[in-house]
Amino acid sequence: MSFLKNKTAIITGAGYAKLSDGRCGSIGYGIATAYAKEGANLVITGRNVKKLEDAKEELERLYGIEVLAIPADISSGANNEETAQKVVKMAIEKFGRIDVLINNAQASASGVTIQDHTTEQFDLAIYSGLYATFHYMKAAFPYLKETQGSIINFASGAGLFGNFGQCAYAAAKEGIRGLSRVAATEWAQYGINTNVICPLAWTAQLEKFEQAYPEAFKANVKMPPAGHFGDPEREIGRVCVQLASPDFKYMNGETLTLEGGMGLRP
Repeated sequence: MSFLKNKTAIITGAGYAKLSDGRCGSIGYGIATAYAKEGANLVITGRNVKKLEDAKEELERLYGIEVLAIPADISSGANNEETAQKVVKMAIEKFGRIDVLINNAQASASGVTIQDHTTEQFDLAIYSGLYATFHYMKAAFPYLKETQGSIINFASGAGLFGNFGQCAYAAAKEGIRGLSRVAATEWAQYGINTNVICPLAWTAQLEKFEQAYPEAFKANVKMPPAGHFGDPEREIGRVCVQLASPDFKYMNGETLTLEGGMGLRP
């Protein structure tokens, strides 16, 4: 329970979320839980203040760590560079270091075909995902250089396979994947490890997606070979813990898919 003790991780999109059966209901909160169990100090961001406060309360109460919860939203028309810099500045003021940056936050309008997609819907995905990842990476770079830290970004099978009704989401995720590969090339000389995870986890958002767009869900979401969807904490979160280990430095630049308990697949 001490692998990440005295280390600091920034996790975007890590507000509290539960499934209808009470289990962990979001990838961001699952990652935060996995890191909390390893003793890491956490900086969590999100748009929903109540979800951030609930996440902070539970993580501190259950695992005895410190959590800095910062409301933050990267969106069209905002000063997004300033937002990312503020989060990083507050993290340094609170904990004095940054060891891991996990860019998980992403919003999108799923189930909308290209011809019906609005510019506003497209901007929602690009700003909350691709631009957010870009700005946080730039802001955190000097401190990750000091700690020879890790960056873990999130792409998706939607981009890899061209899922129906997910044009903006797929575009954002493929942009993140390309950006991550360039960072792996440019920043490896500083000891910074950059990887991408393409997860398929059962989340509260996926539950809502199934309810709101049953046809798009049926067309896009397939049961993995293992017979179950990935668990946000035990599988996705634990992979993120592994990628913060020096033993995984050789994986710099890899795209990893996690398919319902089947493990890492470069």
